[in-house]
Amino acid sequence: MTSKSLLLTLSAVSLALISACGGSEPDAADAAAETASANDSPAQAAPAATEPAGLPRSESVSGASVYFITPANGATVSNPIDIEFGIDGMELVPAGVNQPFSGHHHLLIDTELPPFNQPIPADANHVHFGDGSSSTQITLEPGEHKLLLLLGDHLHIPHDPPVTSETITITVE
Repeated sequence: MTSKSLLLTLSAVSLALISACGGSEPDAADAAAETASANDSPAQAAPAATEPAGLPRSESVSGASVYFITPANGATVSNPIDIEFGIDGMELVPAGVNQPFSGHHHLLIDTELPPFNQPIPADANHVHFGDGSSSTQITLEPGEHKLLLLLGDHLHIPHDPPVTSETITITVE
């Protein structure tokens, strides 16, 4: 992948994910995408945003952690479920803010960790907190659910090494 193709891919992916998270679009990414696309000929079209492989990852702080403050592992809860996240060793910032040793939360519900070299998906099982928040209320079907936190960088890509919580299990009444 050429540098130009990588830039276009990163710009497209970051703008799509930041938009999906409700974050603001960074001016630098807009300018880079406009400049790159203005210089493209039809034969050099950028690859689709779904093709990124081996995207660069932001460095994390050794020993950094994310964790659930509430609910506790094994808790029985009712809807709506109050969830509060904690972070140690890194700074919590909104999506699109490219700052060393920082990121924002992603709540994984009843799913495994995604590939670490690609942006974290945005769907019902991968809830983004691109606004930099550390709490939410969610509604889940009755039954047992597994929850996991994963910190993503300004482009929603997990850090190197990844910063994840322990998986907790809750039961919804």
